[in-house]
Parts: sequence; C-alpha cells; structure tokens
Amino acid sequence: PNGQTLASASADGTIKLWDISTAQEITTLNGHNGCVYAIAFDRSGKILASGSADTTIKLWDVDTTQEIGTLNGHSDTIHALAFGPNNRTLASGSFDNTIKIWR
Repeated sequence: PNGQTLASASADGTIKLWDISTAQEITTLNGHNGCVYAIAFDRSGKILASGSADTTIKLWDVDTTQEIGTLNGHSDTIHALAFGPNNRTLASGSFDNTIKIWR
C-alpha cells in the first residue's frame, strides 16, 4: 500500500516483509502452523492479514511486526483475504466452502 513494502507468503508457515527499493528482507513473521496461502494489507498499510492451512487468520501490525490477533471460524484452509474499503471489514474465503465477513 505504501509502495515500499512487499509481503510474501510461504509454504513453511511464515510471511516475509521486503523493502522494494533494496530488494532486502525486512523481517519474517512467524505464527502459523501450516502453509500460508493468502495475505492482504489493509488500506492504510499498517495491518497485514494472513490466512493459512491451519484454518486461522492472523492480524499483524506492520510497523512493530507483532501479531495483534487471531481469527478462528473456518474449518479448512483459508485461500483468499480482502479488506473492505473502509478497513472495518475483512472477507475470507476457505476451502470449507464458506466466505466470512469479519468486523
């Protein structure tokens, strides 16, 4: 969102943040117990959501790189995430054949 940071999801359950201008890794976010299939920045770029085969959605503070929350409710892998335009909602899609809207 700020044009300076890229996030990548990994099969090892981590998310890496990258500095686009230097192509250097900034940090690795650890917290999932399964492959991370979906990631999304909120509109401000301050919050990153990640969805995993462990059926959880993690919320991360991009500035501090700390996990700030976990959303539970799916029974299978999360494969899609998107923040709403006002940052008040997060949509998640799962292989459990559901879409959830989180507020």
